[in-house]
Amino acid sequence: MPNDAVVTYEQVDADGLVVASLCGDLDLDRADAIRDSLAAAATAEECRYLHVDVAAVTFIDSYALGALVSARNSAASQGVTFTLANPSRQVRKAVQVTGLSHVFGLPA
Repeated sequence: MPNDAVVTYEQVDADGLVVASLCGDLDLDRADAIRDSLAAAATAEECRYLHVDVAAVTFIDSYALGALVSARNSAASQGVTFTLANPSRQVRKAVQVTGLSHVFGLPA
């Protein structure tokens, strides 16, 4: 899984845990690239669990949130468990307001 300007990846263990880290503003300008990068990572043979670390996300709009849902659905279709990890205050609020906590493996 190549790192790019949008997402950085780390293969954490041999059991298939991959951590993807996002940072900065997740908005309309970056959403499609994020969705495509995460969906591609989920198709990698070594990926069984994709944890997306969003601790450094400073802003997220509805389009980017939709892109994360789409990436999660792509991962699920590959049998990959997709979760958000360490949500920043902005991400946690957006996920809670939209009722998507359970989709991303976050407490309500």
